[in-house]
Amino acid sequence: MSAQDHPLPGAETEFAIRSRPAARDWRSDEPAHVLDFHRSIPGYAPTRLVELPALARELGAARVWVKEEAHRYGLPAFKMLGAAHAVARALSARLGVGESALPLSEIAARLPETGVRELVAATDGNHGRAVARTGALVGLPARIFLPGGVSEAAVDGIRAEDAEIVPLGGSYDAAVARAAEESRGSGSLLIQDTSWEGYEEVPAWIVEGYGSVLEEAAAQLREAGAPAPTLVTAPTGVGAFAEAVVRFTRSGGFASGTAGASDAAPHILAVEPSAAPSLFASLLAGQPVTVQTGNTIMAGLNCGTVAAASWPALRDGVDLSAVVPDAAVTRAVRDLEAHGVDSGPCGAASLAGVRLLRERGMLADGANILLISTEGRAANPLPAAGISV
Repeated sequence: MSAQDHPLPGAETEFAIRSRPAARDWRSDEPAHVLDFHRSIPGYAPTRLVELPALARELGAARVWVKEEAHRYGLPAFKMLGAAHAVARALSARLGVGESALPLSEIAARLPETGVRELVAATDGNHGRAVARTGALVGLPARIFLPGGVSEAAVDGIRAEDAEIVPLGGSYDAAVARAAEESRGSGSLLIQDTSWEGYEEVPAWIVEGYGSVLEEAAAQLREAGAPAPTLVTAPTGVGAFAEAVVRFTRSGGFASGTAGASDAAPHILAVEPSAAPSLFASLLAGQPVTVQTGNTIMAGLNCGTVAAASWPALRDGVDLSAVVPDAAVTRAVRDLEAHGVDSGPCGAASLAGVRLLRERGMLADGANILLISTEGRAANPLPAAGISV
């Protein structure tokens, strides 16, 4: 892949891509492994890793796999991994447990000792539902603040978890600020997947939880005798999941013990909506910047500010950053469905980003590609009217 640098999308184009080859040389410390904690939660099962030979032929790749996060603990997205771990770590700390998370069942039995009476979060959909589901498992109600643009399906999903919904309209960043303000009351615990100065611990625990997606995928590749990926995708909103991808990949998580592993570090492709290119803009500026967001079918990625705690790892470890429009993602959702993969718009952004690499001549022939699809269609359906492609 050759270095290319294109400006932010504007009136004439909704596509943008940036290559930063030096980021492949950065190495992360090995992240925490919390898969055993996730296995302790009722309903645990690894999500599917699906190989798509037809998509490999289209992209000129050797092999293409999709990690399909459409059915995680009965929810249509991966977010439960982060929310459950963060809730468990926060409540375990209040129970005097140090650097570990007690099983949720044990926390539920000792809940009065924590002094917590409710969980609070802001969400574009999936995170809030995951917080509410985790709250139900430990016996805590949840109050969820919603920005504008959250789909009815996502709202219905949160309501199905018996959460209190507070619709605000406006931007995701504004909803986060309101949730943080409201959580300052006695007995409230904020479980937010973005970070700012003074609020770093819970988001870090969420990132650790997301790492189980990567740990599962690496194990599944090894079990299949498959080569290590040379390109890994990261749908990116506030950057917490992208940070998990960076920390796992840049610590050699995929290469270790995997057939066909090479010394070259995998490429990491962060993908954002053209309506909310906060990471792209920050990488271009060399420092975190806030962008004005618009409307997008990628509701879970519609975030105007990169999480402060995630920024250093993203700055140092993301070598490819792509911005894609809704039309390209709509096509990707439909094409993945035709291949038997259940992927909503945020998850299908991965394929749209890799296709953009291919179109720009930045995807090497013979690549081994791991597309991470972070949600199923039930999490965030395409608009009924559809979007032209």
